[in-house]
Amino acid sequence: MLLTVDVGNTHIRLGVFPPDGGPLERTWSMRTSPAVTSDELALTIRGLLGDCAGRLSGISAMSVVPSVTGELRRMAADYWPGLHAVVVAPGVKTGVPLLVDSPREVGSDRVVNALAAHTLFEGAVIVVDVDTATTVDAVSARGELLGGAIAPGIDISVDALAERAAALRKIEVVRPRTALGKNTVAALQAGIVIGFAGQIDALVDRLRTDVAQLSDAAVVLTGLRADVVSEESRTITDVEPELALEGLRLVFEKNA
Repeated sequence: MLLTVDVGNTHIRLGVFPPDGGPLERTWSMRTSPAVTSDELALTIRGLLGDCAGRLSGISAMSVVPSVTGELRRMAADYWPGLHAVVVAPGVKTGVPLLVDSPREVGSDRVVNALAAHTLFEGAVIVVDVDTATTVDAVSARGELLGGAIAPGIDISVDALAERAAALRKIEVVRPRTALGKNTVAALQAGIVIGFAGQIDALVDRLRTDVAQLSDAAVVLTGLRADVVSEESRTITDVEPELALEGLRLVFEKNA
C-alpha cells in the first residue's frame, strides 16, 4: 500500500492507496505542529494506520511547513527504511512546468494539486484550494501552472475576528441558511461562508477574463473547507476533497 502524507499549516492529511493503483482506500487527519519530530510523526502515523502500517509499499509526502519537511524524510528513513519514499521538493519530478517568475517559491501543495487536476480533467482547469490560505491557480491544457491568486483562508479570518473584535467570538464554520443573519453567530457564518464563496467567484471570473484559455475551464474545489463553500459558489464545477493525496500518488509513480 502507498502512504500519502499532505502536511498543511493547520492539518496533516493521510491516505493509503492499494498497490494495484486503485482508488484511495482510507484517510486520516491529525493536527500540524511546526515543532513535531520524526519520532512523534512516526508514532502518531503508525497508531492511525494500525494494520496498514506493516503493509506499506511506499511513501509519498509533501509539506508546506519547512520545519516538518526534513522530519518527514527522517521518519521514512528511520521507521520504513526499506521503502521507496518521495518528499516533494525542488528537484523531484512532478511533470508540472511552472510558468511563474520564481518557480522555487511555489508551494508543493499548489504543484501537486495542479498535477492531479490536469490528470483528472481535460483541458485547462482552475484549482481552488480552501484551507489555511485560499489559493486559486490556473492550469493550462498542457498541464502548466500559469500562476494564480492567494488570499487569507476562512479559519484565519475567523480567528482574526475573534481576536481583534471585542464583541465577537470564534464560531463554528458551517453553511448558513440565509445571508440575513438574525443573531451574531448567524451573521458571522453568513459573512464568512458566503463572503468567501463570493471571493472565489470574483477571482475565477477575473482569471477567465485575464487568461483567454481559461474562458471555459473547469473549476475544481478542494481543501479543508470545500464542503462548506461548494454549495455557495456559482463558479465551482467539481469538488475533489482529496485532490492533493491523488497528486501525491501521481508524483510517486513519476519517481518510482
